[in-house]
Amino acid sequence: MTDQYPNYPPPGGPPPQQPYYGGMPNYGPPPDNNLVWAILCTVLCCLPLGIVAIVKSSQVQTLWSQGFHAEAQKAADDAKKWSMWGAIATGGLFLLYIIFIVVMVIIGASAGSFTP
Repeated sequence: MTDQYPNYPPPGGPPPQQPYYGGMPNYGPPPDNNLVWAILCTVLCCLPLGIVAIVKSSQVQTLWSQGFHAEAQKAADDAKKWSMWGAIATGGLFLLYIIFIVVMVIIGASAGSFTP
């Protein structure tokens, strides 16, 4: 005669073992792809570096869904790096422009006060 109910271990005994189905391990959510920073860098800062950042950030989700988790994390880090370098390059160029304008104003002010 077969029992209708599963054979549970007695209280205090070892827990029942779950069958292993060979599924993929859970790696959690994909890393942040930094797409917003890449787009802002492209629009507001440096176009060439921003385009590279957009390409890198668009690779993150594809690589993650294919199971290449380390490569997806590297692409996310690269997108952040390219966005940051684009912002730094634009800040440097803006600073050089301000210095150029100040020097031109000083030269113009000193040349305008010259009387022969």
